[in-house]
Amino acid sequence: MKRFLGCIFSLLIALASQAQEVTSIPGKGPYWNTRTHLTPFRLPPAPQGYQPAYIDLDGDGDPDILKTITTDSIPVMWIDDNDNMRYGDVAGDIQGDCLLVDRNRDGRYGGVGDLVVDWVAPDAGHPEGMQVIVDYPATAHKNVWPYGHYMWILDTDHDQVFNYIDWNTFQLSSWAHAGGSEFYPDYSGNSLFMKVHAAVNRIEDLSRNWENPFLFYDPDHDGLSEMAIRLVDSPSYYDDSTKQVDPQTLRFSGKIDWVSVAVDMDNDNRPEDAFDFDFTLGFRGTGFDYTDQVHKIDMHSLPGTDSFFLDPRFRHLKKLVYTDHAHALPLIFNRGKWNQVYFVYDEDDDCHRWERVEFYDPLDPFKIGTGHKGVDNNPQSDPAGDRGEWDLDNSGKGKLYIGKFDGRLHLYGAEWGCWRIDQGAAYYQGWDRRIIKKEPQKFATVRYEDTDHNGFIDRIAYDLDGDTVFEQTIDLKKEGLDDRCTLIDPSRFSYEDYYNLQKKMATGLWANALVAERVAKHYGLDLGWYARWMQPNSLREKYHHGYWLQFYIYKDLEDLFIRQQQKELLDKLTKAYYSGNWNSMLAH
Repeated sequence: MKRFLGCIFSLLIALASQAQEVTSIPGKGPYWNTRTHLTPFRLPPAPQGYQPAYIDLDGDGDPDILKTITTDSIPVMWIDDNDNMRYGDVAGDIQGDCLLVDRNRDGRYGGVGDLVVDWVAPDAGHPEGMQVIVDYPATAHKNVWPYGHYMWILDTDHDQVFNYIDWNTFQLSSWAHAGGSEFYPDYSGNSLFMKVHAAVNRIEDLSRNWENPFLFYDPDHDGLSEMAIRLVDSPSYYDDSTKQVDPQTLRFSGKIDWVSVAVDMDNDNRPEDAFDFDFTLGFRGTGFDYTDQVHKIDMHSLPGTDSFFLDPRFRHLKKLVYTDHAHALPLIFNRGKWNQVYFVYDEDDDCHRWERVEFYDPLDPFKIGTGHKGVDNNPQSDPAGDRGEWDLDNSGKGKLYIGKFDGRLHLYGAEWGCWRIDQGAAYYQGWDRRIIKKEPQKFATVRYEDTDHNGFIDRIAYDLDGDTVFEQTIDLKKEGLDDRCTLIDPSRFSYEDYYNLQKKMATGLWANALVAERVAKHYGLDLGWYARWMQPNSLREKYHHGYWLQFYIYKDLEDLFIRQQQKELLDKLTKAYYSGNWNSMLAH
């Protein structure tokens, strides 16, 4: 009996093992990259053996609709807008079809809680392929913003890279990246997108947008972005049919009232470090009307499919209204009516965001932290390391100049400015400060002022010990120095002009540093302490090392002359440094 039971038990084990082997055969389980720890770049198909459902809407003998499932048995639907689907296909294609993901499994594919991704193939009328994302929030909200997404990417560089969706969670993830700045969406090269944080059924006119558009420029054709321009149409909440304020209706004005122009001035971006913007110039005001910037499109949407969408209007658009790459800068400078100009320079060179060096605000120089009313009030700004300047009445019209007192770029017309020094880039901005959450407790600060209101900085105050008290102030007028400099008008700048401007600054700073070395040796300073700054290996290092080597020599000589009670040499040194004329210290 025991032998019989033992045989039965062995047989059951063998059968169980065989069953396990059957279910473990490759292709019989879910898609291989389902909930692994690898990046999900594609929609997971249904498990092997799952039979899709097909619908032939137009009766031509081939399917127009394919219904299937994806991870966690979430229903998905493909609409075959380019009419190349066949029976036996397990999915649509991403060259001309529309995908609807019923994320909440309520049986409606293009409604509240769902995700729609529509790919529009290029044609003779619109040679760039397009992708539009319609992302509905999980539940209906009383207010529009920021519930949902409506986002276009136009394939202006013809690389077929569009937006990025996390196919494990089925959420739009436009900020996903590898390393410091290898972003998955198409922000590199000559690219363009339009986006608003709202669901399409709450937007009055779908031919316009909030970021309308975000433009990326690749002037050297290396596949990376050397410039980025963000054009914003700030919406209101208004229902034109009732002529009433309505928190559920988003209305675009047809005017661009906020602009940022970001530039990688030294062109040191590279693969694996794709974004390294150095400088951003921003404009705010009534802006310019862009409603004449019309671009015709054809969505090629399959007739008879409107019932699948809560709001199918985007499927019937005949035009998009936005400013393109060629017209953005002329419209900004020639048509724009601006009240304020903002400027920021990434002095610690740690900005690897995809859109710009984020602006500082004209607030408290010493308060730190998001929302704390300091210059870094903006959650995307660098807590320390950047230099901001603000022309709050647009008296300078966006013009720039290279300051004699420091050899660096400044905003003409700025009433004041602030540089929070992060010399070693210890408080790394990265791509999103809200994730990093690293802020210094103390930091050195330099404040700039234009006290005589002629558009040029004439007073520089230093708080180098971080106690929020400026221990030294230099007044250029009292020193008998002329603060006026040659103006630079960027309104007609090409990218090459920005690069040449950075090259001029960097080589000028380094040339002055070499003269400062001679001065230091002349007065007996041992420069071996600063050897690491004496061999710059790039344009950026000439700029960075050239500034800091001069500053350290200046402060060491200042200390020396104070110790020696050499007031005449001390006065001569101050004039030499802040005029950029180190040779005067060698004259007898």
